Amino acid sequence: MAKHIIILSTLDTKADEALYLKSRIETGSHQVTLLDTSIGGEPSVPSDVSAEEVAEAGGGNIHEIRSSKETGRVTPIMIQGAVIKIRELLDKGLADGIVSFGGASNTTLATSVMKALPFGIPKLMVSSTGSMPAYAAKYIDTKDITMMHSVVDISGLNDLTKAVLQRAAGAICGMVDASDGPVKPVSQTPLIGLTTFKFSEACGQQVMNFLSEKGYTIIPFHAQGIGDRAMEELIDQGLLDGIVDLVPAGVSEHLLGGNRDAGPHRLEAAGRKGIPQVVTPCGFEMLSCGPLHRKEAGDPLWTRRGLSARKIFIPDEYRVQVRTTADELRDIARVVAEKLNRSKGPVRFFVPTQGWSTLSVKGADLCEPESDAVFVSALREHLDPHVVISELPMDVSASAFAEAIAEALDQMMKEA
Repeated sequence: MAKHIIILSTLDTKADEALYLKSRIETGSHQVTLLDTSIGGEPSVPSDVSAEEVAEAGGGNIHEIRSSKETGRVTPIMIQGAVIKIRELLDKGLADGIVSFGGASNTTLATSVMKALPFGIPKLMVSSTGSMPAYAAKYIDTKDITMMHSVVDISGLNDLTKAVLQRAAGAICGMVDASDGPVKPVSQTPLIGLTTFKFSEACGQQVMNFLSEKGYTIIPFHAQGIGDRAMEELIDQGLLDGIVDLVPAGVSEHLLGGNRDAGPHRLEAAGRKGIPQVVTPCGFEMLSCGPLHRKEAGDPLWTRRGLSARKIFIPDEYRVQVRTTADELRDIARVVAEKLNRSKGPVRFFVPTQGWSTLSVKGADLCEPESDAVFVSALREHLDPHVVISELPMDVSASAFAEAIAEALDQMMKEA
């Protein structure tokens, strides 16, 4: 059956290119909806969803928008309007995928629209700035957006731009053919989100094994800032039934300015949705601050927090972990408690007193049990009684620790 693909484009400047892409997609027997987001002038070709409709949906007027020189003010209006119009198409079953193309401005606009669409809807951005390190992560962020670096600027039709658009058409057609649309849980077993990273790998694997034996399906997320933030968004979409937040360190990285910053709302979605969650302090004892040349260059993070004087772990020049201080852990505990206290569902917090990660066990580079104890004390001080905290005399790699986590989650899931 033919599927419906949206082309999002600025038809005042990119009409020829959009029509060429449209023709190539239609060659693949799919239907195309052309959505115009022009803010510079009148489009040179008709569209299926006009810029006027988009602006109105976003709460603006296209004539006022086009006469304005404040791009930063009017672009969000068009983004919001495009999201609303595309969601209307999605509700009607007329949005099986979306594709766009352009340079920095249109890539920013188009990917902002794509981010609002459900996980599982194919999203393809053909961009001449798609490989720029400063931009690429912001374009994609936590979403399932596919970036295709166009190499050349998509400005006018020539042999090279035609080749790029031909492949883009093939890519989006192939993606919608392979897609079943927005992902909806079909598993007969509850889906459990699990955060982990290298320094808790053994525990994560054991938790997966124990929970799998109990009949759960485990969805792991790498807690490097993006993966764990994506987990929060999937929780909000209702795709996960329970959480083992083995590595909630995106909270502390955000608070202290580390590389694994997961944003201001980390550790909130599960509580907001009221699903069972088990949390540990793994990762709170370290701050990710590489690459190493930042130290020699006098990076503000290093100088402001005095990182050079701390315990440090350097596996290579890019991955650098320094020990968090007792004062920092006290602040982290307060923030964590504030977030967990707002939880509408059951929460258990497990502390392995002999090492939160492989870097803080006895004899390891970041071992500092007296600072760990400050965190636990502060956490107990700030946590409400409904959040149960348990200290276990073992390190994070112990099989008994993973088993305790799995047993606790299983009990909460059965009682929920």
